[in-house]
Amino acid sequence: MTDLQKTIAKDLLSIQAVFFRPDQPFTWASGIKSPVYCDNRLTLSNPAVRLDVEKGLAELIRAHYPQAEVLMGTSTAGIAHAAITAHLMGLPMGYVRSGAKDHGRQNQIEGRLEPGQKVVVVEDLISTGGSVIEVVKVLQEAGAQVLGIASIFTYGMEKGLRRLAEAGVENHSLTNFDVIAQIAAEENYIRPEDVARLIAFRNNPSDESWIGK
Repeated sequence: MTDLQKTIAKDLLSIQAVFFRPDQPFTWASGIKSPVYCDNRLTLSNPAVRLDVEKGLAELIRAHYPQAEVLMGTSTAGIAHAAITAHLMGLPMGYVRSGAKDHGRQNQIEGRLEPGQKVVVVEDLISTGGSVIEVVKVLQEAGAQVLGIASIFTYGMEKGLRRLAEAGVENHSLTNFDVIAQIAAEENYIRPEDVARLIAFRNNPSDESWIGK
């Protein structure tokens, strides 16, 4: 566990961007019952946390993708983070829409992107990885050389890890589910015995046996 992972974990917990409720699970749109709710958009409303996140993303990109020429945000959650991080790094940015516009030039990629440019995708959250992989494909089809993804938080779900590996896409996150669960227990957001339940959920979200433990 790095200092950066711990700092971001504490930040996300402090503003309830990550909120654990193992005894009263949330229900996702898919119907899956979850002990955690995540809304990283809340980081934008807190200047101190926002600065930690954007400086952290810049640090992550410099360390893992030093050749980056353009940052591209995912729509919509990654756009603001890509913009602020690009500003800190002095890099151009743009974003990828979930679908092409139905008017004007019908762009799906907003912002200037030249064929062959080295791109890092900025995402707020990685769960099953499907949406961010689609963004990578759109950029690759436009001729970009996608170096990888920089994200705020990853669940580390097996399905997401497998999808990223199959797509040959690298991801580096500021923090992850295991770190946040551990910090949450240390700082009394949850009970120490809840950590194993949270990890059981993460390892197999469709298995609800963690609820009764």
